[in-house]
Amino acid sequence: MILSERTRKLKPYVAGEQPQDRKYLKLNTNENPYPPSPLVKKFLEDLDPDRLRLYPDPSAARVREKIGERYGLKKEQVFVSNGSDEALSFCFYAFFDSRHGKLLFPEVTYSFYPVYCDYYGIEYEKVPVTPGLAVSTGEFLKRKDSCGLLFANPNAPTGTCLTLEEIRTLLDNYPSEKPVLVDEAYVDFGGESAVPLLHNHTNLLLVRTFSKSMSLAGLRLGFVLAGKEIVDALIKVKDSFNSYPVGTLTQEIGLIALSDESYYRSINTKIVEVRESFSSDLEKLGWTVLPSKANFVFARKETIPGKEIYLKLKERGILVRHFDADKVRDYVRITIGTPEDMQRLLEEIKSLFQNA
Repeated sequence: MILSERTRKLKPYVAGEQPQDRKYLKLNTNENPYPPSPLVKKFLEDLDPDRLRLYPDPSAARVREKIGERYGLKKEQVFVSNGSDEALSFCFYAFFDSRHGKLLFPEVTYSFYPVYCDYYGIEYEKVPVTPGLAVSTGEFLKRKDSCGLLFANPNAPTGTCLTLEEIRTLLDNYPSEKPVLVDEAYVDFGGESAVPLLHNHTNLLLVRTFSKSMSLAGLRLGFVLAGKEIVDALIKVKDSFNSYPVGTLTQEIGLIALSDESYYRSINTKIVEVRESFSSDLEKLGWTVLPSKANFVFARKETIPGKEIYLKLKERGILVRHFDADKVRDYVRITIGTPEDMQRLLEEIKSLFQNA
């Protein structure tokens, strides 16, 4: 089979492993340990399958309107997609153009960003992070000849987070005609959303997801919050690719999840509490844990390589994530599970590494 030149050059994103050889405690892909709203289960039990013979609403109007209500925006300021990764892909296609400079993102961040750049032929530059692996807004502002910039906040895989004021200062000093994309996949676990900045910064895009804080990673529903002009451009890109990326069930379950805010607030509060307790326990064992506002922590144990930590825990039936890359290869990323999950992990860590 003859492959196109662009296909042969692709280096795809590598997702967190989903092994089938045994049952693992999965703390490697940042899934929410709690189930979706009970209202979702009720909907599925009562579902009339006859609804599935018709196409879904291509505009997802009701979902967009409900999301807009949640964040104090109009429906025209909301774009929905088949997961936030698709939303990111459409944003890359619509707004980043190397004719106007390189795209900027942190040197330590979500590893899908360079994949999309290669996919769309966008030149990019990785901007240095601080010694504590935090995103540096000052480094972004040294490179104003870029075609745009993006960063995850909280960042992945580190969990570090910029304040709303830091993002405001960045936007105030960056060219207003160039797009600034903030990936807020983890913001509901303690970060500050940049939604209040949308009113005064027409170049700002916020990408969000139902996967993490709404326990719906298997649903594939993401969205973008931005100005109408940006959303119109994304709809144009979407309709040039696939008019129906968000299915009927996805739209209905998304609406149900949005109607049960109190349930999700309660489970995510639990995750934050467990994250803080687990981080404290790790530090007492001599580990370095970066300050996190996400549903995971990024941690290392001096003198023990990150890959060794990952492999030894895997042997004990616990999956964490290891990234074999500069500046982070001594760390592992650990998803926050239930209190029982984290207690089991702590006991294994004590057994394996306490005397190392």
